[in-house]
Amino acid sequence: MSSPTSAGRGAASDFAASNAPAAASAKPDRRRVLLISGLAGAGRTTALRALEDLGYEAIDNLPLELLPHLVGGLAAEAGQSGQPSGERPIAIGIDCRSRGFSGRDFVERIQKLRGAPSLEVILIYLDCADEVLIRRFTETRRRHPLAPDRGVADGIARERSLMFPVRGMADLVVDTSGRTNADLKRLMGERFGLERQPGLALTIMSFSYRIGVPREADLVFDVRFLSNPHYVEALEPLNGEDEAVARYIEGDPSLAPFMASLAGLIDPLLPNYEREGKSYLTIAVGCTGGKHRSVYVARRLAELLRGGGRPVALIHRDLARDVSGQSSQV
Repeated sequence: MSSPTSAGRGAASDFAASNAPAAASAKPDRRRVLLISGLAGAGRTTALRALEDLGYEAIDNLPLELLPHLVGGLAAEAGQSGQPSGERPIAIGIDCRSRGFSGRDFVERIQKLRGAPSLEVILIYLDCADEVLIRRFTETRRRHPLAPDRGVADGIARERSLMFPVRGMADLVVDTSGRTNADLKRLMGERFGLERQPGLALTIMSFSYRIGVPREADLVFDVRFLSNPHYVEALEPLNGEDEAVARYIEGDPSLAPFMASLAGLIDPLLPNYEREGKSYLTIAVGCTGGKHRSVYVARRLAELLRGGGRPVALIHRDLARDVSGQSSQV
């Protein structure tokens, strides 16, 4: 078991599986405002379209100077009437391509907007690995908006520097490297659907160390010490969701004390995260190939936490990938 690690300066993130609960619904006495930001090419348009399908009023490429006027107007209307302004929540896309954008100015404006008692302002930051962004720009033959006369890599580096304060302030950081459009749309529905009760949103993710530790993980646990079904010919084609693999892993005498200590470590932490105002927590469980041990342990952990009455999303990040770790991109 590795030591817990943090990502995004307290901003949790991740994708949830299709059978997982949706994210917290808008509070009844406040109008929800989702601010969608992040790196160019990371999926902002896809996220906004998904939110629009969910019933949000979607506005893209809003000039930064207009943000306080638009959102402030909503807050003023709600304050005068004593009710949330309008029936629909709103989603606004703003990033470096928006006119007059400055990362630090954006952060200052968000801080002021979060002080409005009639609004629930949530910042979502879409991140992505450099090599994936370069491939996406190359495939679409687009120039990076911050490097029209230079290479894409130069634009990405400049954008990361510009967006650094924004990422650090995000309520949710979503890494779209290797995720499909369907994945991102599903995430928006599960995290920001309008029916779910509020509370700490938990995501349990299995992953392959061969492909890499999820950058968005808040807590990371290594289960490579467990007996590996990969080396059993009859079990190698199966995965941790299969009963035969589960029985094999359960035969390892180190499993039971590990699961007990894991649950004993995580469960007391969750109320503390909630007390500190954290809305999203991603717990990653890794093994060598992301197919057997991590899948099984992630599922067991999700079951334990759900047994305590908590909504938990479960995703197996690398289960459907080939050896090279390639998959369709956003």
